[in-house]
Amino acid sequence: MDIDPRRLRILHEVSRRGGVMKAATALHLTPSAVSQQLAQLEREVGMALIDRSQRRATLTPAGRVLAAYAERIEEQLAEARQELNRFAERLAGPVTIAAFPTVIRHLVVPAMRTLGETHPRITPIVHELYGQPALQELRLGGVDLMVTERDMSQPAPTLPSMSRHALFDDEYHIVSPPAWSPTPTSVDDLVGLPWVAGLPDQACGQALERLAQLHGFVPKRVHVIEEFPPTLALVGAGYGVAIVPSLALLDVAPGEIVVTGIGGVGSRRIEAVTRVGRTKSGEPDPMQGVVIEALRDSAAQISKLLDR
Repeated sequence: MDIDPRRLRILHEVSRRGGVMKAATALHLTPSAVSQQLAQLEREVGMALIDRSQRRATLTPAGRVLAAYAERIEEQLAEARQELNRFAERLAGPVTIAAFPTVIRHLVVPAMRTLGETHPRITPIVHELYGQPALQELRLGGVDLMVTERDMSQPAPTLPSMSRHALFDDEYHIVSPPAWSPTPTSVDDLVGLPWVAGLPDQACGQALERLAQLHGFVPKRVHVIEEFPPTLALVGAGYGVAIVPSLALLDVAPGEIVVTGIGGVGSRRIEAVTRVGRTKSGEPDPMQGVVIEALRDSAAQISKLLDR
C-alpha cells in the first residue's frame, strides 16, 4: 500500500473542516480537485474513506482512522519545520497573519517592510479576518498569527494552547463634527447627543458602554458602524460624536473632524495571538517571533509619532 502524503493532507482538511467545500477553500483548490484527490487516495488504500450517501460528504470509520494519522503527520512536520528553523542561519517561509483594517494599515504593512529588509526570505501573507472567524482559522492552522483588540475593561479570554503577545495600547479619543459649536469639553456635554457607535462586541462599542456606565448616562446610539472610515465620515458630516482610537485618527485629514479634549476614555489593547509550540511552552516558533518583533517595532514608531 503506497499512500501519497499530499493526499493525506487533503483528507486531514476535510476531516477538521467538516466537508469538501470548506477544505477546498482552505487549500485554495476547487472542490472537484479535492474530490479527485480523495478518490485517488481511496484507490491507493483500497477502501472507502468518504461516505457519499448523504447530502454532505463525511468520513467513513476507515477515513476517520486515516485522518487521525494524517493529523499526527501534520503535527510532526510542523515540529520538524520549527526545529530546522532554529538551525537555519536565515529564517524562510510564509507566515500568515489575520488582522483588521487599522492594524493592517498602520502595524502590519510597516512590519512587512521591516521584514523585507531584515528577513527577506520570510513571506508575510495577510488575511483581513478578526474575531471568532480569525480564532477558528488560528486553531485550524489556516493562519499562523492573529492580531486582536479588546477594551481595557475586558479581561483577556482564556485561549487554551495559545499565547498572547502585547503589541500596542491604543488610546481612545472622543471626536465631534467641526461644524458643531461649541465643541464638547466634558462628558456632561455628551449627554443627549447622537452617537456614531461601534458594535457592542468590538472594543470601541465596549468603551462607550463603559464610559456611559461610569458617568451614569444612556448614550443615544443613532448609528452603529463597524469600520472607522465610515464612522469618521458620519462624524465629519455632523451626524454624531464617536469614540475612536489613535490609529484611526492617523488617516484623517486636518479639519475633517474635531478631537475633543475629553479625557478618561481609556484605551484598547492590541495583541498578537499564536498557537503554543510543543518545544517551548508559551513561545511562538522562530518565524512567528520575528514577525511579532516587527509588529512591535511598528507600534513603537507609531507611539513616537503620536507623542510629537
